[in-house]
Amino acid sequence: MSSAKTGRRRRSSSIIYQEPAESQEQLADQSALPNLNSQWVNAKGAWTIHPVLIIGLKILFDVIPGVTQELSWTLTNITYMAGSYLMFHYVRGVPFEFNAGAYDNLNMWEQIDNGDQYTPAKKFLLSVPIGLFLLSTHYTHYDLTYFIVNFMALMAVVIPKLPQFHRMRIGIFTQPEE
Repeated sequence: MSSAKTGRRRRSSSIIYQEPAESQEQLADQSALPNLNSQWVNAKGAWTIHPVLIIGLKILFDVIPGVTQELSWTLTNITYMAGSYLMFHYVRGVPFEFNAGAYDNLNMWEQIDNGDQYTPAKKFLLSVPIGLFLLSTHYTHYDLTYFIVNFMALMAVVIPKLPQFHRMRIGIFTQPEE
């Protein structure tokens, strides 16, 4: 490994690691252009898409023959939570090349509102999975099996949103950078 190589280094045995803070160059790159990738959450209609997606998923699972209401709510919950995790916590960077890689080490949750915690957008995006969990738990009639499945899906989405886990990575879910 050359001494000129910069960036984060981690041992291969580390499972959980903290993403280091940006350098001055990265901060300058981030402030040069607006981050259109994360600004959409504050736009009109962005808050509407989440209930629309949930209702659409519920209708989709309701029309499948043989799917009970309990299973339909659980599938809606799991599908929304998986999509939310993928969109906000797994994928890093910006899918469009207009920021020249300035946000390549941040996921979307860390990009929203410049990483500030407890903004209205982040409160809303935290409350939607919790509300969906409560709905799915109620409509599964508090069955223990459905509760455990729904609760595990909720924890997979809520824990990465907490301030204590800001810039925290789990090594088994991410690719090490070369």
